[in-house]
Amino acid sequence: MIQGTRRWLRRNRTNFAIGAGVLGAGYLAGQYVLGKLGEARQRMSDDRIAKENLRRRFEQNQEDCTFTVLAILPTATENILDAIPVEQVLEELQRQKAERLSRSVGPSEIASTAPPSVADTTEDDARSSSLQTDSFIHASQIATEGDSNTGPAEGGPEPREDRRSKKSKAQLWSEMKISSITRAFTLVYTLSLLTLLTRIQLNLLGRRNYLASVVSLAAPQPTTEGSRINLENNDDDNFEQAYGNDFETNRRYLSLSWWLLHKGCIDLIEKVRVAVKDVFGLVNPREEMTLERLSELTLEVRKRVEGATEEERRTCKWLAFLLPPQDQEDYVLQESGMTSSSESTSPTTTASLRRLIDETSDLIESPAFAHVLTQLLDAAFSHLVDVKISQLSYKIPPISDSNARVQEIVGHDVKAKVANSLAVFCRQAHSIGSGANNEYLAAIEAVGGLEAFAAVVYSSNFEYESPEAAALDRPAPVQLTKPSVVPEVAALQDVQQVDAPKSDDPFESAWGKALAKEDGKKI
Repeated sequence: MIQGTRRWLRRNRTNFAIGAGVLGAGYLAGQYVLGKLGEARQRMSDDRIAKENLRRRFEQNQEDCTFTVLAILPTATENILDAIPVEQVLEELQRQKAERLSRSVGPSEIASTAPPSVADTTEDDARSSSLQTDSFIHASQIATEGDSNTGPAEGGPEPREDRRSKKSKAQLWSEMKISSITRAFTLVYTLSLLTLLTRIQLNLLGRRNYLASVVSLAAPQPTTEGSRINLENNDDDNFEQAYGNDFETNRRYLSLSWWLLHKGCIDLIEKVRVAVKDVFGLVNPREEMTLERLSELTLEVRKRVEGATEEERRTCKWLAFLLPPQDQEDYVLQESGMTSSSESTSPTTTASLRRLIDETSDLIESPAFAHVLTQLLDAAFSHLVDVKISQLSYKIPPISDSNARVQEIVGHDVKAKVANSLAVFCRQAHSIGSGANNEYLAAIEAVGGLEAFAAVVYSSNFEYESPEAAALDRPAPVQLTKPSVVPEVAALQDVQQVDAPKSDDPFESAWGKALAKEDGKKI
């Protein structure tokens, strides 16, 4: 029996070998397929985690941008309000009114009628009183003005208020008209420019912070010194400094916004004032004007400031208002408290800061910046004219969001005196520059192009950021591998669609990729 079994096995050993080979090959193939499936699942899981982490980083960065704008906006607002003291012109109108009353009535009647004189029933005084009640004139300002008027009465030089009192009422009303509109429009431009500048700065720093963290995690640990304590200074190979992520560079870079808050907004006043004079110069404050006509005049001012055509808006130079000239950078750093006159910056810090400034300048001068800025200004001016002035000056009720089939359409032929709109401009100037509950900033941030622009700034140039360039031509200790960055970069390419010009520039290429995505997608 044993011999028969041996003979049977000997006769079928070829079949057994073939069967074993088939089973072994099947097992190996199955294990290979399972391994590939596991790798694919792990890769998908890593990509999902990477995208979620980058999305959280990006969203947190945008929240930081909002809080930063709210924190520093009051500085620019204070400088603009001081440069255009509309309330002082209004006080002069009230003072002239009081003098006219003193000449027409007795002293006893003046004392009894002085408090309600703001609400006088004459046409001219009614206009001035409406501005008095609608504008932000605090008691402390009036008291200070009164003290300043009584101070130099003993033979000192004639103060500015006394020189202004020599102006006629028509001249004061003309000054009131130009100043109130200029101040409101300048604050709108300042808010929009500050929002974009802050987005560029914080997203550039956020991108560099992310790159520094990726490089530090991807750096291989030395096998021979992995468990050894090393006290050697390796600052030359510091990844954070190589990518411009050192604290001192970031502080100095962010302090450059001082230029817009103190100098750029003042220069912007003159540009806006010229346009307002050309458009509103012949408008009589007594004139009754429709909201549509006021919107047309506002648009005409914008054309003179930004440009009448797409090409003019694209080539409009905003860089001088946002960043200081290179010969003024040290002055800005000193004024902002970052450096002293005797302090000298290290070559590494200076070069890293220069690289950030140059990249910011390129972004500001890009066509995408001009396109997004136009969208932000559209939203801000629409909120000012179509919402605030429409409701407060023309008494047009807001459009209901209900689904009623029949809705009353009002406001097309409604007219209001220009003086009433000037009162709204005076009041809204404080709202535009407010550092809390700013409706205009909320309207600006609702623009989809702003988030798309920030996403492109945050995600662009990943492939162009090399450790060699960032480390100022120093040898890089580690090389980034493509899988360590690309999955998270791809997460930011799914941004909302907006129209913008294309270019061969790397940033414009990334911007074009963002525009090619389907409308409505969010990161």
